[in-house]
Amino acid sequence: MYDYRKLTAEQQCEVVLYRHQHGRPWHSPPHWEFTGAKQFLISAACYEHAPVIGATLERMTECENKLLEICAQYGSAVYAWCILPNHYHLLLKTDQQKALLAELGRFHGRSSYEWNLQDACTRRKTWHRCFDRDIRSHRHFWASVNYVHHNPV
Repeated sequence: MYDYRKLTAEQQCEVVLYRHQHGRPWHSPPHWEFTGAKQFLISAACYEHAPVIGATLERMTECENKLLEICAQYGSAVYAWCILPNHYHLLLKTDQQKALLAELGRFHGRSSYEWNLQDACTRRKTWHRCFDRDIRSHRHFWASVNYVHHNPV
């Protein structure tokens, strides 16, 4: 999953150059900007899938409450969500995608600072970005609901 770090410095440069030449983001999926209300599956993971969220039950509850608060503020409907020890998924409808992603970014910054202080790991990288995927069809929507609900299993 993290083969990039196993590559030599020269191989890493080749991968980044290839992505750049083909118009792809250098290190991550793009965040597309849409207008109007759309449904999105949003996923974010802790760096290297370390179980930072799940360090305590209180932390998982705090994370869930904050994420749902953000969804209520920027989304018009939340269809499914899943908070796990090392990542989360949100399936929602919003017409404020850019603002929602910005607020999730602020949440990631604040929570990583707080959790790193709690765990005495002030230099630890906690989050590894956020991926948003627009729902393309009715079938894709229900596949996403199924995925989110069965992810903990």
